[in-house]
Amino acid sequence: MTVIDLRSDTVTRPTAAMREAMYRAEVGDDVFGDDPTVRELEEYAADMCGKPAALFVVSGTMGNQLAILSHCRRGDEAIVDYNSHIAYYEAGAPAVLAGVSLRTVVADDGIMTARQIAAAIRPVDIHQPPTGLICLENSHNRGGGTCYSLTRLRQIRDLAVGHGLPVHIDGARIFNAAVARGYQVSECADCADSMMFCLSKGLAAPVGSILVGDREFIARARRWRKVLGGGMRQAGVLAAAGLVALREMPERLAEDHRRARRLAEAGRELGLQVDAEKIETNIVVFDSQWWGITAVELQQKLKQRGILTTVFDRYALRMVTHYQIDDEMLERAIAGLAAVLNRQG
Repeated sequence: MTVIDLRSDTVTRPTAAMREAMYRAEVGDDVFGDDPTVRELEEYAADMCGKPAALFVVSGTMGNQLAILSHCRRGDEAIVDYNSHIAYYEAGAPAVLAGVSLRTVVADDGIMTARQIAAAIRPVDIHQPPTGLICLENSHNRGGGTCYSLTRLRQIRDLAVGHGLPVHIDGARIFNAAVARGYQVSECADCADSMMFCLSKGLAAPVGSILVGDREFIARARRWRKVLGGGMRQAGVLAAAGLVALREMPERLAEDHRRARRLAEAGRELGLQVDAEKIETNIVVFDSQWWGITAVELQQKLKQRGILTTVFDRYALRMVTHYQIDDEMLERAIAGLAAVLNRQG
């Protein structure tokens, strides 16, 4: 049985071009700053995002936490959506590592407004932690792959400037957002002081993320990366795949988005609750409550047919399209879903 893995776009495998680049990569010791391939990746990424500098890091979580450590002081508070990756999936790292607490906002589909953020900014009061950072997630994972518009990003940026606050964008899937919304990654990055994006999700590199910002910020982040044990030494082998990912993979993301919409429409026809018109990127979250089947039960029945998914909540099941899912595999997944639900019914 061929497994159809819709758990995440993190399961993507490197392309033949990436493997060749990794084999031929020129390397050095990146902790000493002399790995030429890492330097090339960082310079290329910084230029693509319109920022002065970039840092190659192990993961998206590390990139987000380096941003918090570099922007905030101990005792500060960061404003985030309550369902954001930073709040939900990063193991309480802001408190553990930076001594920073989170001020959570309940936003529609994870996309905060400037008004919501303004209401969450703390006044000067010795009884309350000072606001030190605003964090946005674009696209928003638990929101179902939803994206910020440039208009909303610019409103938040203007609000932040007025309050003297930095903005960090968790752009793990920023290229998906840019393709879906028709803007450049650099336009999004221009609305923030720092941004992280993953090479290892839709772009299909085997490992790694990029953090961008000004030179002073990246210098602080580089030191914190060392504190966290993130110096990877001869990391050019990995950076080489990242360069191929940035140069060759963004344009094909629209294929993943098309397949996600097809999946959502098929699921809706089968009676699963999903707003197919709101599918912007490569993430589909189905609500199985109408069928009287929990997400865990549906997940297990699909797994028996070789279809792997992720449980979000009691009745919420996530499926993610990516480079390894072609049209034929998608149709097989839809057929498997139909077989499971029809038998359930």
